[in-house]
Amino acid sequence: MTPSETPCNCLAIRQAARHLTHFYDKLMAPTGLRSTQFSILMVLKRIGPMTINALSAKLVMDRTTLGRNILPLEREGLVTIKKTPSDRRSKEVCLTEAGTERLRAAIEKWDDAQARFEASFGAERASELRTLACAVVAVPSPDRID
Repeated sequence: MTPSETPCNCLAIRQAARHLTHFYDKLMAPTGLRSTQFSILMVLKRIGPMTINALSAKLVMDRTTLGRNILPLEREGLVTIKKTPSDRRSKEVCLTEAGTERLRAAIEKWDDAQARFEASFGAERASELRTLACAVVAVPSPDRID
């Protein structure tokens, strides 16, 4: 079933997300990073060390999924996870020097994925897609459904 065959917004967006994720992951494979892991490293590079809760919120990702993606990064020495100085109950994720180097090497593959997608989908449409996706993320999500 294609997104155009269903009126379900959630299904259409999830299908598109899986399609793009598969495409990016395939091109990123030589770096040893999946697209989600690349995004984690990029956020840490741009913003700096963050608590797991803050990183989870920034990525719009639940903590369990974030944890599954962080563990291999920690095993490979690309990030460290340590207790925060201000609140020993909280853990902070930090990009390591090795993580910065891996990220630097992966950016070329990421840029290639971006360029290929835009060449296929259209640069203007890709820009519109990002704008719409950001708008979807900005819509408040209800805590409970009545």
